[in-house]
Formats: sequence, structure tokens, C-alpha cells
Amino acid sequence: MGKRQITIKESAAESIAAIAFFIESHGLIATAEKFTDAIYDYLIQIADSRKRYAICREPGRALIGYKCISYKKKYTIVLLESDTEVLICEFQLSKNIHW
Repeated sequence: MGKRQITIKESAAESIAAIAFFIESHGLIATAEKFTDAIYDYLIQIADSRKRYAICREPGRALIGYKCISYKKKYTIVLLESDTEVLICEFQLSKNIHW
């Protein structure tokens, strides 16, 4: 199994941290930690070079060439991929993407 390099932009990492902070602010510290671990484990799985992902359905992101992946039907991971690298650009709630 070939692996590509994963690069996570600061905005995506901040979004993940903000969601984890929100969960933690409700007193669910262990749940917030499990959430971040699960997301970063999933992002490592994206590095498999045998998989290719679909272009986003939103016209603005599709025009730029972004590809979108649904994570647990609630979040959307927006990325750019090449043969050697996967660049994670955004991580956000799916309901915040309007088209």
C-alpha cells in the first residue's frame, strides 16, 4: 500500500480544535480527545495512493478543483490531492456548505 504525504492546513487544524474545544466545554474531556484521535486517524487513511476522491458538488469549490469527503455524515473534509501529496484544506460541518 503506497502512502502519500498528508499536509493539514492551519485553518483545518483550527476547525478540528474548535470542535474539540466545544465538546470539551460541555464537560466531555475524554470524548473530545477520542474525537480528535478519530479524525486524525481517518486523515491518515486518506493517504492511501490507491484511492481517488470525487470533486466537490459545490460549484465554487469544484471550480478550484477541491475534492470533498464526508466524515460520519456530519462533517466535510475538503482537500486537494496529487500523486505524492494530500493537502487538507478545510474541515467543517456539512450543513455549513451551501450551494
